[in-house]
Amino acid sequence: MNAVPTTITHLLQAAGQGDRQAGDRVVELLYAELQRLARQRLYQAGQPTALDPTALVHESWLRLHQAGELDFADRGHFLAYAARVMHSIVIDQIRARQAQRRGGDYEQVTLNTAVAELPPQRDDEVLRVHEALAELAGLDARLAQVVEMRYFGGLLETEIADALGITERTVQRDWQKARLFLSMSLRAS
Repeated sequence: MNAVPTTITHLLQAAGQGDRQAGDRVVELLYAELQRLARQRLYQAGQPTALDPTALVHESWLRLHQAGELDFADRGHFLAYAARVMHSIVIDQIRARQAQRRGGDYEQVTLNTAVAELPPQRDDEVLRVHEALAELAGLDARLAQVVEMRYFGGLLETEIADALGITERTVQRDWQKARLFLSMSLRAS
């Protein structure tokens, strides 16, 4: 293990114990990865929002601080949670935008692991995926976590396995089950 992940792990532990400067240092060290996550979230949302990647990273960090959620075991846990917070912020933006509109046609959405290559999605599509994921979380929380970490967070199977304390093969099986459920759920809506 190189020095940066160890430093990040120690900083995350300190932040979890209330050291705000340690939390700020984690964001500084992981800023490029957080920016990448933010760009992915905004690209997947499709239509422009009031946020750019920098604003999304900062809004996410503010929400983490306000919620007092700074206790993470390692870099993978932190990035997965940050991706979930960013997803929530984008969904809030889309819902606010939709509250101002009426109607809209639904299109078929395909859940794809190539996050960076996904075409921009319409608001309705993003909300449908979010609702299907919420339904999945109600049935099996771990399957939903795997989807969030892989699809929304862009984490590798090894990182997901480490973060959840399961084997890579279990992550692969969970991913297959989750994709099947989400595919069926999205077709039905």
